[in-house]
Amino acid sequence: MMEQGVKKVRGSADVTYLGKAIDQMIWEFMEEKKIPGLTLAIVQAPYIPRVVGYGMSDVEQKRLASAITVWPVGPISQAYAAVAVMQLYEQKKISLQAPVSSYVSGLPEEWEAVTVEELLAHTSGIFDYRDGAEYDSTKEYSPKELISMAAAQPLQFAPGQAVRQSATNFLLLAQMVEAVSGMSYHDFVTKYQIEAIGLKHTCFSEDLGKLNEEDLSPGGKLHQQFKSNPYYVNPSEHAKGYDGGLNPMPQTTSSALKGFSDIWASAEDVSFWDICLAGSILIHEPENRAWLYSGIQLKDGSKVPAHAGWQFYNHTGLMDIKGTVPGFSTFLSRFTDPSELVCVTLLANKEGIDFTNLGRKIAAAFGDALATGFNDNDLVLYECGYSADETVSRLTEELKKRGIPVFAKFDHKKNAKEAGLDMKAATVVVFGSPAVGTHLMLENPSICLELPLKMAVWEDGAGSVWLGYKKLGLLETGYGMEKNPILGKMKGLMESIAVHVANVY
Repeated sequence: MMEQGVKKVRGSADVTYLGKAIDQMIWEFMEEKKIPGLTLAIVQAPYIPRVVGYGMSDVEQKRLASAITVWPVGPISQAYAAVAVMQLYEQKKISLQAPVSSYVSGLPEEWEAVTVEELLAHTSGIFDYRDGAEYDSTKEYSPKELISMAAAQPLQFAPGQAVRQSATNFLLLAQMVEAVSGMSYHDFVTKYQIEAIGLKHTCFSEDLGKLNEEDLSPGGKLHQQFKSNPYYVNPSEHAKGYDGGLNPMPQTTSSALKGFSDIWASAEDVSFWDICLAGSILIHEPENRAWLYSGIQLKDGSKVPAHAGWQFYNHTGLMDIKGTVPGFSTFLSRFTDPSELVCVTLLANKEGIDFTNLGRKIAAAFGDALATGFNDNDLVLYECGYSADETVSRLTEELKKRGIPVFAKFDHKKNAKEAGLDMKAATVVVFGSPAVGTHLMLENPSICLELPLKMAVWEDGAGSVWLGYKKLGLLETGYGMEKNPILGKMKGLMESIAVHVANVY
């Protein structure tokens, strides 16, 4: 366990963690991941004491990421859809246990028994239309067209038997909102969430034209209109997205991701909305919020630490919702311990970025109780919602799927018991590929001390389960291999494995 130093009090001006300021942590992360632009918002409820933009929201136009830059919030949009559903439930207009076919007509016969609750939990088994060969996120679609794409495929599993995230689930929920409310989904969310709490920088993609952006028509000069028109001073502009190779991505449409990834917002607005959701403003009854924030119980009795896009962990009250949409990555985490309500929002314009580890370190800069308690400077750490045994099983299964051999597994809890000692779960899994590792040892034989690769799963004194591994960047510098492409690929592989193991979605 790491010494955290002087205990921080609420509102402390010291926003460092393990000797690094938040700005330094973010800049190093952006440099490593080659992220063009990002906005961070921090909540210490009821305040939002820090909203900062970093880098470029649009590289070509040289637009800066700012506190009011508007980004697609990606799969966080599911939480807005879930709120809409719960609002109808509180109005006694729907039943969560009712088949969605009770509210939405014309669905395939195979889907007719799927309930509203199963759609929210992603336990419906309905095929994700995004996986269809003909799907294009930049096209405009009617709900009927997207439903037809999904209906062309059989159920992936019997409803209630497993969890698999599917955009089709939330499309159907959005359709139900329209059928029951008599309003478009756009108008219902706008009225009962965006306008109800006064969000000024939240909208759907079709509303982006209302932002106070400069005219970018050919021949126009950027950053000139503010000199004569205050409307363009500190403008709220929408970000441009980039793929893994930093190529500009075409903008997705709301209709292509309806209910699942269709909201655009500033990081500050996401944080404001989340404070309202944490209380009784958006969902009034505490039992309804508790239900939404409870894990999923499958029909076989097993439990999954997730619901409606949210994931839950063993740290008291910790939950997050995150993901990627073409060109962008998003993250929202909330610590809801009664002693402190801290939320971290990160929105960036590069796809495929997982902010879980960075988000935890940022939260720790605002409160010692939110820290991992371990050396985040040298380790990559993910808290898991599963038990230690389940996490080890998920790790070995993920390695098997990828065709990566496991060389050894050390169960330290078992070894301790045999020695007459007692300790919490701690297992090290050793794996790798000789065809890859040998190339590194040919360059520097002493790196054999670090190979094969390993990950560990352990339970701490508070009952949280961790998946961790040593940062491979330390090998680059320690063995003079900063320019070795193999280590770079290994870093990506290790992160990908950890993200898949630690997360439900």
